[in-house]
Amino acid sequence: MSLSRRNQRAEDRRSHGGSEAGEAGSGPDAPAVRHVLDVDDLSTAEILNVLNRAKADDRVNTLEGRGVALYFQKPSARTRHSAELAVVQLSGHPVTVTDTEVGIDTRESAEDLARTLACYHAIIGVRVFDHRILQRMAAVSPVPVVNLLSDRAHPLQALADLLTIQAVFGSLEGRTVAYVGDANNVASSLALGAGRTGVVFRIASPAGYGFSDDHLARLRAAGAEVHTFGDHFEAVTRADAVYTDVWTSMGQEAEAAQRMQDFAGFTVTPELMEAAAPHAIFMHCLPARRGEEVAAEVIDGPRSRVWQQAANRLGAAKGLFGWLTGPTMGQPRGDQ
Repeated sequence: MSLSRRNQRAEDRRSHGGSEAGEAGSGPDAPAVRHVLDVDDLSTAEILNVLNRAKADDRVNTLEGRGVALYFQKPSARTRHSAELAVVQLSGHPVTVTDTEVGIDTRESAEDLARTLACYHAIIGVRVFDHRILQRMAAVSPVPVVNLLSDRAHPLQALADLLTIQAVFGSLEGRTVAYVGDANNVASSLALGAGRTGVVFRIASPAGYGFSDDHLARLRAAGAEVHTFGDHFEAVTRADAVYTDVWTSMGQEAEAAQRMQDFAGFTVTPELMEAAAPHAIFMHCLPARRGEEVAAEVIDGPRSRVWQQAANRLGAAKGLFGWLTGPTMGQPRGDQ
């Protein structure tokens, strides 16, 4: 990729978060570091490359003798286990760090933590409450920074979701996902991933919980085909997949009572699933609260693919980490 094209790509990324901020090496021909703060930091070809790597059974040793730092400001279950095992399967060594150990922005700044971890590790994975911490770390890190979850985005979950849809239906192009609930970080990243891979994305949210006009504009500018609905039955009609998430996410506990009222009637029930296509599957990023956002008969029923999704979190992490640390790290990978 020429310098002018690389600079244009960096400018495009800075316009929505600055994910290509660090530089590996120096000089005009040094490759830009590829940070993944959201799904649209990857092109369509790159997403498909990651998904192919995720499904590959062959042993890949791109992290042999190298470490990956996994910083968790926010607790996790699936993210920690899948990320650690992904590093191991790539022959690397995961080092998990919690906020009590490093005290980000109290003991030392986000920037200094990124610089320190980059001294030892090939990748820095970060799970935080505030997306701006990721942006600050990516702005100074000479190694890739990967978003393991933030308040704005959850790219590894979206990659696992695409893996699941692809595995169930054999392809992604032309499928329709109907998301019922809060237009949160999971919904946003899934919409971006859907847009990159030819999947139509519908969303039905209670009043006040949908995407803002500005955010919708950003999603559509990134190529996402997003259709918004007030009626969740209309959104789900003949969809290939019905997706939901908890009504109250971690950090929103003070809003729980109000959210229970506002989301009343938005439960994914067997009746709602009947409005979808006969072959439709049910998806959930977990953890789930049966009887709130989803009926037990749905999440534990034959249409549910939630455990397949959970298992695919490992493949998604392995595919992305392997792609980032392959022999052409820092160079365009669309044709690989």
